[in-house]
Amino acid sequence: MSQIAVGKLIPDAELHLTGDKSANLTDFRGKILVLYFYPKASTPGCTQEGLDFKAAINKFKRQTAVVIGVSRDALKTQENFKAKQEFPFDLAADPDEKLCTTFDVIRLKKMYGREVRGIERSTFIIDADGILRFEWRKVKVKDHVNQVLAAIKALKA
Repeated sequence: MSQIAVGKLIPDAELHLTGDKSANLTDFRGKILVLYFYPKASTPGCTQEGLDFKAAINKFKRQTAVVIGVSRDALKTQENFKAKQEFPFDLAADPDEKLCTTFDVIRLKKMYGREVRGIERSTFIIDADGILRFEWRKVKVKDHVNQVLAAIKALKA
């Protein structure tokens, strides 16, 4: 069951970030926070999504938006993924699924004919006051970053 809803204040949660950092969601108040959840580091779709955010990072910065990618991968895996792809933003490790549960992104999915539990690719925009303003679920990578940027611009208009 989701603990969040568009238009509502998000609950605080701890983030275990690359660079041996930790933060809480409340630490990002005053900025727009883009949290994007992806199934698995270093897979083709997840790599492309990260590269798309990387390519647009200056546009996000101009909107005072912070981008953080989240998966269930271990922190070491996230560190390697970030370094290999040279992502200019942090990745969060959520192997215990606390953040994934808060945002209700764990789903049963079909993979090679079997049902498996995994992250449903999703993105959330949290405003400077900690209110969830936009959410995308079942994200298709192509052109998604442009949708997120357009939503941020609309939010700031």
